[in-house]
Amino acid sequence: SDLQKQEERGELLQPLIFILLVLCSVLLYFKVSLMDPGFVKPEEEVKGGEDKGQGVVIPQIPGDIKLRRCGYCLVKQPMRAKHCQLCQHCVRRYDHHCPWLENCVGERNHPLFIAYLSVQLVVLLWGGHVAWSGLYFEQSQEWLQHNIFLLVSFLLIFIFTIVVLLLLVSHLYLISCNTTTWEFMSHHRISYLRHSELENPFDQGIILNLWRFFC
Repeated sequence: SDLQKQEERGELLQPLIFILLVLCSVLLYFKVSLMDPGFVKPEEEVKGGEDKGQGVVIPQIPGDIKLRRCGYCLVKQPMRAKHCQLCQHCVRRYDHHCPWLENCVGERNHPLFIAYLSVQLVVLLWGGHVAWSGLYFEQSQEWLQHNIFLLVSFLLIFIFTIVVLLLLVSHLYLISCNTTTWEFMSHHRISYLRHSELENPFDQGIILNLWRFFC
């Protein structure tokens, strides 16, 4: 049959991979949006050097900076944690609150958030290629009527691709510096950064920063 011939020629492999990528993207979206991003629990006792990966750099931070108690949820905040008023929780290694996910991006789901952006970028690039390959250009009203759907789809995919690409590149840059979006944007308002002798006391080099984040 035609289906068997297409399978033998490998023509069904690409659509299958594309569908699996879309499915993976959807699963990652729900995983990142529904999981605990690293909420600080009230019963947790915050001890010095508790946060993983910070023991090497904490001595570089002035000793007079003490862990403060959150004025909203009244928990003792670990270093690099921040209270999110939308989630009503303090989040460990807080990066930002994502309105598209309706969840914070923090210590626990940040790596999965990067994975989601990466898979989403591949899906968008593939979809953009498919939409572009289906277009043939002619200067006529009839051409526009027959190709308006593909043209609008390509333009939307192009816009979303630029947005996701910029998000992914910016996050990878911040990760390579071992800083977060919140720390980068509010450096002058954060006590442990404002009073530190180093511009970024958590930076341990690109390779070690990436290793600690992903591994």
